[in-house]
Amino acid sequence: MARHGGGRSWYGKVVGAALGVTVLATGASVWTAQAGSAGDSAPKATAPAEPGSAVKPVSAAIAHASEEGKRGVNITIDDGPDPVWTPRVLDLLREYGVKATFCMVGTQAQAHPDLVKKVVAAGHRLCDHSVSHNTAMDKDTEAYQSQQILDAERMITKASGGVRPMYYRAPGGAFTPHSRELAASRGMRPLGWNVDTKDFERPGTDAIVATVERELPNGPTLLFHDAGGDRTQTVEALHRLLPRLKEQGYSFGFPVR
Repeated sequence: MARHGGGRSWYGKVVGAALGVTVLATGASVWTAQAGSAGDSAPKATAPAEPGSAVKPVSAAIAHASEEGKRGVNITIDDGPDPVWTPRVLDLLREYGVKATFCMVGTQAQAHPDLVKKVVAAGHRLCDHSVSHNTAMDKDTEAYQSQQILDAERMITKASGGVRPMYYRAPGGAFTPHSRELAASRGMRPLGWNVDTKDFERPGTDAIVATVERELPNGPTLLFHDAGGDRTQTVEALHRLLPRLKEQGYSFGFPVR
């Protein structure tokens, strides 16, 4: 999610001190996932023979480009999963044959593992969006940043049934050199965006669609949300945009890794 004011977001207010999560050690047991392109089957997970052996480091540079090339579009969905809005987004993506990247908050994934599994089963990719969605986490200690990234990785992987996140998106874009390097060492490419649809602010469906059409020439990665409030406008905007972009010759894919 893009920054919508400073400090801890609505997630932080909800979870607060009750969260009680612990930092994962780098050598903890991990899982490996093979997620294919838009036309491939759902990602599969296997447990490695040795703890940590399956984690392949990736670039720590923030990704914006699409695996589909110059006419590619990356649909990215932040802040869920949500029991009301994630199923509606999944229905639309299935209707138009589009694959997306879901940037999940750890506590949301932990609360709704059935939805995480549905996302994976539909062939979409997972992204670590921290534990508590603190948009000021870049101002906090490296230990705190590590806890937010690694605990969310654990929560999402467990909720998915063993499929690890392939990306890490800092809440509000609050990346630091430490957070990028840590995520990359865990096989999660730092993920940015090119077009902030501002759907979180509910500016109206027309405004969301207009923002995408105006700013898509800036780059292929589009930022939407499936949690954090009423996402009716997001669903309506996707309903308009997905077929329209296809008609214009765009291909939907995943961010580069």
